[in-house]
Amino acid sequence: MQTASVTRTSKETDITVTILPEDGRTEISTGIGFFDHMLTALSVHSQITMQICAKGDLHVDAHHTVEDTGIVLGQAFAKALGDKSGIVRYGSAYIPMDESLAFCALDICNRPFLVFDAEFTNDMIGAYDACLTEEFLRAFAFNAGITLHVRVLYGKNDHHKTEAAYKALAHALRIAVAPTGTGQAFSTKGLLG
Repeated sequence: MQTASVTRTSKETDITVTILPEDGRTEISTGIGFFDHMLTALSVHSQITMQICAKGDLHVDAHHTVEDTGIVLGQAFAKALGDKSGIVRYGSAYIPMDESLAFCALDICNRPFLVFDAEFTNDMIGAYDACLTEEFLRAFAFNAGITLHVRVLYGKNDHHKTEAAYKALAHALRIAVAPTGTGQAFSTKGLLG
């Protein structure tokens, strides 16, 4: 991975994401406390330093800020990986969070797709709409070029279920971006896509 920075400004949001391959200081500020907590977990557990500053129309709701952060993070992630050669490419992880269990499997392959399977009891987790987890994951996967499957197998507490899902994504990413040592695309075709 290399350092990458992307800024996206619209009438709804103004977002800058920087990815640093070295162990830097993660700084997350979106104006949505629970979302900051999830993005921090994503950065720490993936061991990918992320600096994210997002300002959005939170007077409307959190949707634009969360989705657009996924877009910009995905673009920065893709930029940091370049042509994606020389990485393991695949990753998966089961992550427990107290009574909840989540699973993530992914392929960094330039063929974006999302399968998301989770049920939430409550509409909100703090100021974060529970349904926005799927919106964030879709925006991230499609802009990063990742086939992404995330499933919350069970759980009762929506905070725990969501955190397990983000951490499962983080651990799967950490595995997938590990270098193979060959510098070649990990594909029988010789290229990804």
